[in-house]
Amino acid sequence: MDNPTTTILTRITPSAKIDRARHGWRAKCLQRLIRMELPVPASFALPHTVVQMIASGQAVDLEPLNTLFAQEDGLVSVRPSAMNPEWGGPGTVLNVGINDETHDRLAKRIGQDNADAIYLSFVQSYAINIARLDPDMFSQSGANALAEALRNYRDEMDEPFPQKPERQLAGVLRSMSRAWDGPTARLLRQAKGAPADAPLGLVVQQMRLALGPGLCGSGTIQFTDSVTGQPRVTGRFRGQKHGETVGAGAETLFLTRDERGTSLEETAPEIFADLVRFGVAARERLREEMQIEFMVTNGQISLIDAMRVPRSSRAGVRIAVALARDGIIPPEEAVMRVEPRALTDLLHHQIDPHGKRDVITRGINASPGAATGKIVLSAEVAQAFAARGESCVLVRRETLPEDIRGMHASVAVLTERGGMTSHAAVLARGLGLPCIVGASALNIDLRNRSVTTGSFVLNEGDEITIDGTSGDVLAGAPPMLEPALDDAFNQLLEWADAVSDMDVRANADTPEDARTARKFEARGIGLCRTEHMFFDSERLPAMREMIFADNPEDRKLALERILPMQRKDFTDLFEIMAGLPVTIRLFDPPLHEFLPHDRTGLRELAETLDLPLATVVRRVESLKEFNPMLGMRGVRLGIAVPEIYEMQARAIFEATIDASRKGAVVIPEIMIPLVSAMREVELVQNRVDAVAAAVRNDRHANFAYRLGVMVETPRAALRAGDIAAHSAFLSFGTNDLTQMTYGLSRDDAGRFMGIYVQQQVYSEDPFHILDQDGVGELLLIGAERARRKCPDITVAVCGEHGGNPESIAFCHEAGFDYISCSSFRVPIARLAAAQASIRCPRAKKQTDSFDFESIRASGPQK
Repeated sequence: MDNPTTTILTRITPSAKIDRARHGWRAKCLQRLIRMELPVPASFALPHTVVQMIASGQAVDLEPLNTLFAQEDGLVSVRPSAMNPEWGGPGTVLNVGINDETHDRLAKRIGQDNADAIYLSFVQSYAINIARLDPDMFSQSGANALAEALRNYRDEMDEPFPQKPERQLAGVLRSMSRAWDGPTARLLRQAKGAPADAPLGLVVQQMRLALGPGLCGSGTIQFTDSVTGQPRVTGRFRGQKHGETVGAGAETLFLTRDERGTSLEETAPEIFADLVRFGVAARERLREEMQIEFMVTNGQISLIDAMRVPRSSRAGVRIAVALARDGIIPPEEAVMRVEPRALTDLLHHQIDPHGKRDVITRGINASPGAATGKIVLSAEVAQAFAARGESCVLVRRETLPEDIRGMHASVAVLTERGGMTSHAAVLARGLGLPCIVGASALNIDLRNRSVTTGSFVLNEGDEITIDGTSGDVLAGAPPMLEPALDDAFNQLLEWADAVSDMDVRANADTPEDARTARKFEARGIGLCRTEHMFFDSERLPAMREMIFADNPEDRKLALERILPMQRKDFTDLFEIMAGLPVTIRLFDPPLHEFLPHDRTGLRELAETLDLPLATVVRRVESLKEFNPMLGMRGVRLGIAVPEIYEMQARAIFEATIDASRKGAVVIPEIMIPLVSAMREVELVQNRVDAVAAAVRNDRHANFAYRLGVMVETPRAALRAGDIAAHSAFLSFGTNDLTQMTYGLSRDDAGRFMGIYVQQQVYSEDPFHILDQDGVGELLLIGAERARRKCPDITVAVCGEHGGNPESIAFCHEAGFDYISCSSFRVPIARLAAAQASIRCPRAKKQTDSFDFESIRASGPQK
């Protein structure tokens, strides 16, 4: 290297200016251990600026590092020190500095075989990783392995193996710094969330040998279980082991007496006690559960490294709560330490990570959790299995509204088509069922009642496992981990609620959904979709009779059969929620969804209604639409066929009276779907008010209610000021709003969305994470205009984005009053809302104009 440049290489001491941003996490952690007066070998930190210079071939002054080669055995290790330990880095290089002279000296102290093993391992590593020689030439073992390796190096490089420790070190530093900048390394760390130009520091540390007289060895120790998070000493101690080279007489010693085999606790109780003491001190001072890497040389301990204990999601929750309960961190910090999405692993069964995974195909992980059941290919078969008490997995090309009963009867759902917001995905998340969609390798043969994927042929009744967390479909029944809704889970969410300033409600359509919402402590129901109630086998005939009625009177007669069932639906919901708000969305889907379309179904319907088949076919054909999503549905249907909304309003008000007499006072919230004009709200409001007056008169009882609008169309967002004049609340349905803003079908977007995200047309799937620039601006405009007109109006989000942490942060920043999500996502939303409140506490409800740019610029906060 030409023109050496004087560069600061920092010896890690208690007072040294070690900065994580410049020197990396490992250097900072070692300094903290040194400040605790723990036995850490002499170490130097190279800042990322020096590493970049080395990578580019610039000369640097490594003279300060020579002091390490003059101490004890004269060997050093080089370890990566990125700013974040999750970003990884090049592998650690051991035994730098060994040469003929050092080898001879070591042979006298620790024996010829051990010295040969150390020298050989470094020659092989240096030849392959630094000199880039053929690995096959350096796979030696046996008596003459060292001499052969040295000879091969000399023959290939036309020079002897480097004897100067400084030259060895320079080569190692150059190799590691360049490896960090390689394309593969960049892609790997970007996949872990690191920026492409993330800096790397390096740590050069004096080595302690795990070989020699007395008790020698190396190991790791931690004081909490990585899977469960329970207090437990785990790790391993390898006697007479040096790096990856095993010396003579090497053996594994377990750490504690309760483990099988010889334990370090029994063999060397003083050393074990010191390690425990070090672990307690590290936990208290570093405010974290740490895994400690250590060496024992002739009975003396050296701490080589310490890092955050690797942990599962359930362990992460228990560790954070334990640290807070012990007063090491405040509760607010415990709340911030848990990634909200990690809670999904605690809510559902998960496949044991230590078990065998026989993966047969993969798809999109649409709803988390794992379940095992027998394949069924229709809703009817699923119900038959459930009636026999057999667990089943519903496998379909894509689910339809009439499949909901089959989904209720199944333990999991698998579809060939669909994306994150397809019918199957949305309903499965609401039901808490593991679900995989878009498994395009599936080939479903309904005639032969079988499923083919690759070389696997599965028949209806064969057992499979759905891992909705990973998207894997597995053969058979692998071992499972139980949900972990324990004391730590509840404590964390209790702390979260204490600091949150935005409520979380649940989307719940059934009593079972409502009970789940209460179990997860939702602050009410933010969306009850009533159309799912009409697919029940007891109601479907009356619904079809209503569709075929020719006049309002006949439609009312048919709907009167459904009225008591609807009233019971709402009474059950009100009683379960015990006075918490319940928002009921009036009937939304087009009528054709309730009619059969195959010849057999049409013939059965004609027999049921006592009508000619031709008449039935004509009526079904007349209800078909070119684009049902934008057709006769929602408020349009409510205005064109008002008898449906009138029946529902009566059922809601009668249920309100009945439930209020039994318990807490109920104030129902009635939500009008798919609004695009103020006049639509006026028309529905007049009819609902008339029904309310009639029920008050008939039942001789008084009650209150709130009427609001589900904002799902861009026009409704833009005209929110006008609509607010007739509304007590606005709840943005971001599923349909995203569809209409983008002009995309959420059921079909999965076919190309991966390509769009990969090619950066969209940064994320807008049906998965709220599009803050487009859809988000409509939310901001709508909220601002509504509050300008009615400062006290409630503004909320009830689409699938209500369970997404990044979207929740946006809604919090925008001043929304609550978000509503699937029942099983309520804990995730509660934690995300709390974290948003901690990052950006809001003093009061926002009623002034929003600053669109500043809110969007804040972006997803993790």
